[in-house]
Amino acid sequence: MIEIRFHGRGGQGAVTSAELVATAAIDDGKYAQGFPSFGPERRGAPVAAFVRVDDKPIRLREKVYEPNISIVLDPSILSIVNVAAGLKEGGVILINSNKSASELRSRYGLKAKLGIVDATTVAKETLGIPVTNTTMLGALIRATGIVSLESIYRALEHRFGPLAARNIKALDRAYKETTLED
Repeated sequence: MIEIRFHGRGGQGAVTSAELVATAAIDDGKYAQGFPSFGPERRGAPVAAFVRVDDKPIRLREKVYEPNISIVLDPSILSIVNVAAGLKEGGVILINSNKSASELRSRYGLKAKLGIVDATTVAKETLGIPVTNTTMLGALIRATGIVSLESIYRALEHRFGPLAARNIKALDRAYKETTLED
C-alpha cells in the first residue's frame, strides 16, 4: 500500500488533490481512499489530507501516520509543521519551492529524498492564480507514477469541467519541471 500525506493551508486544495488522486487510482483499477483531517481549520490555517492506494481492498480507516510520500503545497508550512514526521524509510518529500535541495535541507533539517518544483510560479503563469494543488499532482506522478497521466486528466476533467484544460497544462508543466534526487 502507498500512503500519501498532503500538507497545505485551508483553501489551497489539499483535500481536492487527495480526492483527485484517489479517483484517478480507482480509474486505473486500484483501490483508493482520499480524505481530509478536519478540526478547527479555516482558510489559511495548516491542513492535512491523505491518500491510500493499493492493489487490494483497503480496510484501514485512520489518518496516515507513516506516509511513503509527503507533499508540501505551501513552503511556509515547512516552518511550522514537521512534514517528515513518520515518513517511511525510502520515503519522498515533494516540496513546492524555488529553493535547492541543499538549501531546504540546511534550513529545515530534512533528511529524506526530495522532489522540488516551483509550483507557485507554474500555477501563477499557467492558471493565473497561486493555487498549487493540481500543479503538485504533476510532481507526485513524476516522482511515483502512482496513477497514470490519462486517469488524472479524466479526474481533472470530471472535477473542473471547462477549467480542466488549464489545470492539465499546469500539471504537465510541473511534471516536466520537477527535480528528483537519486
